[in-house]
Amino acid sequence: MFSQIGIVSSVNSKLVEDTIQEVIQTINTTAAKALIDDRIRVGNLDGEFDVCPLQTLPEICDLIISIGGDGTLLQCAKVIFPNQVALLGINLGRLGFLADLSAKNVNKDLEAIIQGDCAMEKRVVLGCEIVRDEKIINTCDGLNDIIVQKWNSARLITLNTYVDGKFLHSQRGDGLIVATPTGSTAYAMSGGGPILDPRINVLALVPICPHTLTNRPIVVPDSSAIEIRVATERNDQSRVTCDGNSVQEVMQGDKIRIFRHQVSINLAHPAKYDHYATLRAKLNWALDP
Repeated sequence: MFSQIGIVSSVNSKLVEDTIQEVIQTINTTAAKALIDDRIRVGNLDGEFDVCPLQTLPEICDLIISIGGDGTLLQCAKVIFPNQVALLGINLGRLGFLADLSAKNVNKDLEAIIQGDCAMEKRVVLGCEIVRDEKIINTCDGLNDIIVQKWNSARLITLNTYVDGKFLHSQRGDGLIVATPTGSTAYAMSGGGPILDPRINVLALVPICPHTLTNRPIVVPDSSAIEIRVATERNDQSRVTCDGNSVQEVMQGDKIRIFRHQVSINLAHPAKYDHYATLRAKLNWALDP
């Protein structure tokens, strides 16, 4: 059972406001306390709640509810990590692979979740160190993926990839995606990568538009230490992104070291959550030809 519940949204709209109001009312019917992200406009909200700075919510809450789409949930995950706080998404976006609680079912499903009738799932988080001249110049964490990609140019970039110190390949193309099972339904899927069951401990390395057509996605254990070395001659063509956010421009000789964190993100789902049912619904697999 959850007792301190944070409500987070990065979007202010009538739909978000109505959903937040419904969430507050549902929380108020239980013994739990509602705490609202201070970025949310609260002037028209009724019920009992406190307003708190976003960064403090993971320290005082045992459940955080993200209201929006998968992008909002990824932002929440970044704020939460590495605190062991449960994260629940209410989907107001497009696909909603992660934010899987429908706004239509808030009253029924949310009350049950607050009472502890829910499915909990651990999701892998990637860590990344960007190394230049043997010094770490930047770091980032990613629930979905870490990507080395070209930018600011139509030219191909060259990346040399190593797994556990062993040379995997040299690739010329638009970049390389290192995706968790969570991220396998995001950019990696668009790049032709496999959809990974979140229960298996693997990562997908998915090339982006490789010039060599035999350069295909490969799946490796998530215990692997992955190192991507930038071999592009021009220094203004490559960058590292983490869950869609630009982190660092990289240049020839830079190394991007990617590894699995020992701490995971804890996703909360309705008790009847079914990953395969989510795939069928979101990808229209249930439709007849």
